[in-house]
Amino acid sequence: MSTSAGPSGSKMDAESEVKRNPHPDFKGVEASRPPFDPTSSFHFVQTPKPDWQPGDGANDKSKLHLNHREIDPYQEGRPIVHNYKLLISGIVPRPVGFVSTLTEGGKSTNLAPFSYFNLINHDPPLFMLGFSGGFQRPKDSLSNLAATKECTLNIISEDFIEAANYTSLNCPPDVSEWAFSGLTPAKGSVVKCDRVKEAVFSIEAVLVETREWESKVTPGKKSGVLAIVEGVRFWVREDAIDDEGTMIDPKVLKPVSRLGGITFGRTTEAYELPRPTFDEVTKDPEVAKLAAPKGNGQ
Repeated sequence: MSTSAGPSGSKMDAESEVKRNPHPDFKGVEASRPPFDPTSSFHFVQTPKPDWQPGDGANDKSKLHLNHREIDPYQEGRPIVHNYKLLISGIVPRPVGFVSTLTEGGKSTNLAPFSYFNLINHDPPLFMLGFSGGFQRPKDSLSNLAATKECTLNIISEDFIEAANYTSLNCPPDVSEWAFSGLTPAKGSVVKCDRVKEAVFSIEAVLVETREWESKVTPGKKSGVLAIVEGVRFWVREDAIDDEGTMIDPKVLKPVSRLGGITFGRTTEAYELPRPTFDEVTKDPEVAKLAAPKGNGQ
């Protein structure tokens, strides 16, 4: 079942409307690039400027002279799809929600990736999913979630990114994406929706609430639905989790992020930055001066 609809339009014509792929000959362009390097594994490096001090500001100030362009999202003549393309290229990197659902009655399965996805709370564990379009023309995942009140969230790793991407295929409603992906369904313990066995981390979830949004460009048109789901079971592969069950190893998870257009990213390099505490940093007299009240004009 298809979940590939973009910011507007039917599921079957959404990609032609959005024009996400900038390459007429994608395979030719891909062949011209360096091959994927599987030896580049997750590792830590220093921060960009280890000697940074409070008040230093940005590391590179050479671009401060450049002006910014102001964009009114509702400017007359600006297609709403331009806002979609701008936002998905600027709010990056984003986690990808890989969502498994069942039709009411369990007759058909659905598996689809969503880049409007994130964690919003830990007690209870809450996650948000954003669906383009309203309930009058719902994506199959939304229809199933609304009907059964459950889903399974799977985190995509680079080991199966091609398979996950293929589940965005615009299948007819009675055709499941699972077979096209070649991924392995695995049973959970609370919800009926299978998790992806290849996923290092999966979450069984139940629906908490939904909210439908109305377009500000076309009054009366429903433009999207927010779904909040609660995680009720976590599944983490044994080689990825610590003894306390509190930390997933990024070297094993190999998380994939969503960028703009048709671009994805891999995470192989990281650095650590401890959070500062006010009482500690202001023990330095020079840093304490930054907390001093400033008069008008300063």
